[in-house]
Amino acid sequence: MTLSRRNFLKGSVATAIAANGLTLFPAGKVFASDTITIPSATHYGPFKAVVKGGTLIGVQPINDVDPFPTEMLTKGVLSRTYSDTRIKYPMVRKSLLEDPLGNHNPHLRGKEPFVRVDWDTAIALTAFCIARTVEKHGNEAVFSSSYGGWSHCGVNRPQTLQGRFFNLIGGQSICAGDYSAGASEVILPHVIGDMEVYSPQTAWEIVEKNTEVVLFIGCDPWKTNRVEFRVADHSMQKHWEAFKEKGIKFVSINPQQTQTDKAVGSEMINIRPNTDTALFTAMSYHLYKTGQHDKAYIDKYTVGFDKYLAYLIGDEDGVVKTPEWAEEITGLPAAKIKELAELCVTKRTQIAAGWALQRADHGEMIHWSIINFAAIAGKIGKPGEGAGFSWHYGNGGMPASGKRMPIGLSQGRNPITKTCPVVMVSDMLKNPGKAYTRDGSNLTLPKAKLIYNAGNNLLSHQQDTNELIKALNDNIDTIICHEPWWCATAKYSDIVLPTTTTLERDDISSGGTYSNNKIYAMRQVIEPVGESLDDYEIFSRLAFMFNVHKEFTEGKTMYQHVKASYEASDATDDFKTFWQNGITHVSTPAVANSFVRHGDFYADPIKNPLHTPSGKIELYSSTIAGFKANSCPPMPQWIPPFEWLGNAKKGQVHVLSPHPWMRLHSQMANADVNSYESVDGRQIVLINKQDAAERGVKDGDVVEVYNDRGVLLAGARITDEAMPGVIYIHEGAWLQLDSKGRCNSGSINMLTSSQPTSGLAQATSANTCLAYFKKCTDAETPNQAYTPAKVVKSDFKVDIWSLQLGKRLKAVAAENGPEQSPGEKLFYGSCTLCHAAPHPSDFTYKQWKGITNSMFPRAGLNEKDRKLVLEFLQENAKKG
Repeated sequence: MTLSRRNFLKGSVATAIAANGLTLFPAGKVFASDTITIPSATHYGPFKAVVKGGTLIGVQPINDVDPFPTEMLTKGVLSRTYSDTRIKYPMVRKSLLEDPLGNHNPHLRGKEPFVRVDWDTAIALTAFCIARTVEKHGNEAVFSSSYGGWSHCGVNRPQTLQGRFFNLIGGQSICAGDYSAGASEVILPHVIGDMEVYSPQTAWEIVEKNTEVVLFIGCDPWKTNRVEFRVADHSMQKHWEAFKEKGIKFVSINPQQTQTDKAVGSEMINIRPNTDTALFTAMSYHLYKTGQHDKAYIDKYTVGFDKYLAYLIGDEDGVVKTPEWAEEITGLPAAKIKELAELCVTKRTQIAAGWALQRADHGEMIHWSIINFAAIAGKIGKPGEGAGFSWHYGNGGMPASGKRMPIGLSQGRNPITKTCPVVMVSDMLKNPGKAYTRDGSNLTLPKAKLIYNAGNNLLSHQQDTNELIKALNDNIDTIICHEPWWCATAKYSDIVLPTTTTLERDDISSGGTYSNNKIYAMRQVIEPVGESLDDYEIFSRLAFMFNVHKEFTEGKTMYQHVKASYEASDATDDFKTFWQNGITHVSTPAVANSFVRHGDFYADPIKNPLHTPSGKIELYSSTIAGFKANSCPPMPQWIPPFEWLGNAKKGQVHVLSPHPWMRLHSQMANADVNSYESVDGRQIVLINKQDAAERGVKDGDVVEVYNDRGVLLAGARITDEAMPGVIYIHEGAWLQLDSKGRCNSGSINMLTSSQPTSGLAQATSANTCLAYFKKCTDAETPNQAYTPAKVVKSDFKVDIWSLQLGKRLKAVAAENGPEQSPGEKLFYGSCTLCHAAPHPSDFTYKQWKGITNSMFPRAGLNEKDRKLVLEFLQENAKKG
């Protein structure tokens, strides 16, 4: 029997849960014969689902694998599975349903009710909208906003399956880059030969033996390692605790004291947001001025010091970059800047910089300035020293197995080459075909008319929400959404296809972004809620409509694909054993415990050059200079952001939007654990005591935060852990607008700007944001973001024949592309599984050689396959 919310609520198990609260079952608990446990896994960790009578009643963590399971796993997963916000049936916005060939009234998105339809009607309307768009405007007009893969931790993620389907019918325009590390993933391959932000870090053992100082810069591993792109196992904390026990000194540069800082006892240095580049510029100058720079290291391992030095001493602009100069910018005393520089150069120092720093105006500059400082101090490549940009993610520091992990279904080659940087979505909608630059290439934005969204909450993640909504309503004919819950993106869509959650489908995943030492079975735990279908089934049905079903499915069920994926990995257990146990371990060679980031380069830069044009660390980049990209100089420079405390008007504060403690972006916002993030149902805003007192705000008050871009209401949490002049609103709250256009839920992107970092990366500058705040006295209603959309009955029946589907689908049938080489097949089959498939021309061959060092193990390729992929990339990479 298909489980519905109504049937669930009638059951005695649900009644007990409602009366007594959820139960956390200890790992060793033995259950009665009517209760079973099923192994599975999520972004929040591996677990055994406790199921009674077909109903999930609890989650049992696996403590020998995950020593610190979070409440997102133990409570949140169950809570959101049976949330009232579940979308149980296919839904179509009333205007589209009643006049599919005519005016869909896009201005009514988010306001007009939906009508429940059957799956045949939903698939027919979806196919019609796709076919009509392609027929009138070409495949470029179908735009995928499904850039990320965070909705599901398995290898067969919604956006991958979407890419697979659309690439079989002529392609789709896609997003480029990501919100997480968009600036650095473009600039750092030019500087140090790899993205760095997605690269393994020096092994824990090396740090423990060698490091004397860890310098956190906007980095909070205790929080950000609570979730994983694949499966979190929370193996990081014990290592940081061991570092503290050993006596390693921790220093934290951050406007706020973090949970990590509390755990390891960091010395706090509160800095003005967006000014870290000025700090490290002055620290580099101080080392040079006092003769503490490592001239031998600079000569052997870097290029461009002469040009960078000219900037430091003011030859370029007449401004000497002294600590006194930086004091005026950062708010830090010059004496402290000198002390910090000397601490780093005299002690074996490991710099751990977070990604949040570069989500700011001119974000390309900050990580580069840290690299320059670390190189001038002679640190990079030495055991337990240097600069790392992924310590806070994927248990950075875990030794890597180097073994092949399972991979999912290939997206294949996308015939459409048009891309849009994620931060430029609104710009693309308002200015279709607009010319722009990215990473030295001259490009044009897609001309989108249909948005297809699977596995991404666009209305939550995109900056400047008001701008986005207007751009969607003014320019997009149709928005189609795959979604389990009534989040804002679903509510603002035209066709909503209800998808299963992780617990209602089979898949496979692996543990450790870098360690790659575990493979997890993601077994289906319960039957789909309502009439929801998994994304594979939805795209299979669409593929049937477009006559590519055989190519999409290869004649296999998802279970068969999962089995084949496992058997192609380096796992040693047979599949039956693995599937029964839910986990298999993959051995890690002992030598991995001695890994040093860039250690080979340090040992022999001639034999092991970096994948930069010079083979060395580029303190100044001639390549970047040649790009002449707007607002991106060829070396790290302090450039005042468009908004910061240095140009704030009276009463304005800097607004930062870090990751939440009990959510994964907007996931878990509808679960009971979100109470940790909220006051009376609204997102919390952390406010310094002084700022709150000046505005008459008390703890628990509803606060109105506003600027020229928008307004939100949030719940005040008064603290002395945040510096004056800076407030914090965690990203990911769902959107709900009141009659005045204010977000009644506290969604941060009502305030953030969609202005890109520069003409180089075109990345997000969300952390460059000023706003005012005051006590709110006119909140209209409680937060209604976590209530379902309004659904009405309609007697209207779609005349499927009037859609002329046969004619339309035949007219847009894709032609077979050119025969693919073995390397091309492997690239599109194995290396396109995380975000939207990259194009070979996105990077130079040298850059690809650096990037694939981290990519190949997760792509499941052996040495022979890797060679074929590199041959394909060498032939098709960006020239230069």
